This record gives sequence, structure tokens and C-alpha cells, in this order.
Amino acid sequence: MRFAFYEWRATLKAKITKAPSYRIYALAGGSPLRPGLILDQDKGAAIEVEVWSVPTAHFGSFVAGIPAPLGIGKIKLADGSQVAGFIYESYGIEGAQDITHLKGWRAYLASLK
Repeated sequence: MRFAFYEWRATLKAKITKAPSYRIYALAGGSPLRPGLILDQDKGAAIEVEVWSVPTAHFGSFVAGIPAPLGIGKIKLADGSQVAGFIYESYGIEGAQDITHLKGWRAYLASLK
């Protein structure tokens, strides 16, 4: 599943980094490629992210389409604010590739080309 934010009438609000306390992984188990973030206060990094606004009327259908082990949770940004963002349950790390050194999902996708 690819998250086409336009399907939920979402608008891009910002490109920013998360607080330096997360690791990012390319999750195992299939197509499409999926990122996962995990809180790691000791070995985390500032990961580049996009902040999107999903209208309330579409948020339920958006969340319903998120496959496990992904979910929505509070993510702390570099500026200290918190937003709802993609997180994943810890069992999802099995077989996942740590891509934290790339500092973001788009950089990972570019590295595959």
C-alpha cells in the first residue's frame, strides 16, 4: 500500500526533522516498501519528515488503511512540538533494515536507484 495523501485531501504543511531520539527502519515483509520509526533515546538521530494535515472527515479512513505493524502515535519534532505520525510496534523490527544513517525515508528511496 502506498500512502497517496491526496486521496484523503491532505496538504503538506512542513518538511522538518524529528527530535534526535528516533531510529528509522525499512520494514521487512513486502511490497510496498514501508518505513518505521522507533524511539531510541540513546542512539537516535534527527530524521527528516514531512508533516501533512489530514482533514478530520478523512482521518478515520486514513488510519483504517494503515497496515500492521504500523500505527499512528505522537512524534516529537526537533522544535519541541508533537504531531501525530507513523510509528510501529516493536515486533516489526524483526527482519527490518536500520536506515537511520540516511536520515530519512526519501533518502533511503533515492539510495535504491
